[in-house]
Amino acid sequence: MIMQNLSESLEPNSCVGRPQLVGEGQHPEKLQGHWVLARVGKRVLRPGGLELTRQMLSALAIGQRDRVVEFAPGLGVTARMVLQSSPSAYWGVEREPVAAQNLRQQLIASGVQIVQGQAQASGLPSACASVVFGEAMLSMQSLADKSRVFAEARRLLLPGGRYAIHELCFFADDASDDVRREIQAAMSMDIHVGVQLLSRKEWIKLFEENGLKVIWSGQAPMSLLEPGRVLRDEGFWGSLRIAFNLLRNPMLRRRMLAMRRLFRKYKKHIGAISLVGIRISEST
Repeated sequence: MIMQNLSESLEPNSCVGRPQLVGEGQHPEKLQGHWVLARVGKRVLRPGGLELTRQMLSALAIGQRDRVVEFAPGLGVTARMVLQSSPSAYWGVEREPVAAQNLRQQLIASGVQIVQGQAQASGLPSACASVVFGEAMLSMQSLADKSRVFAEARRLLLPGGRYAIHELCFFADDASDDVRREIQAAMSMDIHVGVQLLSRKEWIKLFEENGLKVIWSGQAPMSLLEPGRVLRDEGFWGSLRIAFNLLRNPMLRRRMLAMRRLFRKYKKHIGAISLVGIRISEST
């Protein structure tokens, strides 16, 4: 089983020294927001925090017979949680070469494979998985690319397989176009990546358009950078590490505080959502 070989790989720096960081050597002003947070030591980069991730994994009910594909595992936080359930296979599909290499060094176990590639076209065999999921990556895609990722997830799933997402969303299904444009422009400017959010109704529509029936949903406020959430997600020592790194680096501190101000400004409009659907159609 995977867990028999994984115990020594759970420490990020075990046997490999300090891992290279994504964007290492790049000016903090040019880093995408999620890698800014990683640079200051934040390990949980999901909009709904560990709490919503745990709810999603509970709904997925991953067991020893499951074969799991994760899109954009990033720092591998959720991957480690999944591997505690000892699935028969795990593939992580990671776009960033540095992040993929770090994961290969950290998640050394039988049945674990890290593939460098795009979620839209993973290169994995069709119907190879009973579970596919991704977190905090679709919100940064255009609607066309979101649809491509959903189509790829469905291609990878066996009939009856489960697909889950954990993303940003608009709380209101009827948010006006002006409000949407204002929020998406502000987020794109501060996070340094294009952001196109959907409402819960629109996320569900993407599932349905790709032969997936939603069987569970959960939502959470967008409080990723609030002190209480940071403490719950990162623990005491992790929070202390973040505070120390922010004190040492004024530029990273400015970027992180700007993101927190943005989330606070629009907290009535945006939050986190997680959905789980099953593949119900045999047609391709």
